[in-house]
Amino acid sequence: MSYVDGYVVAVPRKSKSDYIRLAEEAAAVFKDHGALSVVENWADDVPEGKLTSLPMAVKCEEGEDVVFSWIVWSSREERDAGNKAAMEDDRFKDWESNKMPFDGKRMIFGGFTTIVNA
Repeated sequence: MSYVDGYVVAVPRKSKSDYIRLAEEAAAVFKDHGALSVVENWADDVPEGKLTSLPMAVKCEEGEDVVFSWIVWSSREERDAGNKAAMEDDRFKDWESNKMPFDGKRMIFGGFTTIVNA
């Protein structure tokens, strides 16, 4: 079974095109370092919850939408090696954290072992 890195962020609607450009650049880097696929999804039907929800989880503010994404790797070992190589890649070194089109402090992320892939 595969290994998946998942993440959820709040992105200002006005920064959607910047986020898409960044996501496309990042996808190329991750795929060059072993990712099998990179999927980025902009919220279209994400209800606000009463106790919990995706918007609440990332503290979505007025004018922001949720982005739900994942990267598929062949194994955790491939993910660990691929992430390390990606972070050392010169293409990532050019990114300045203050120019990111989202607030990284509100990003939720984690690694998951696939248990069903139907």
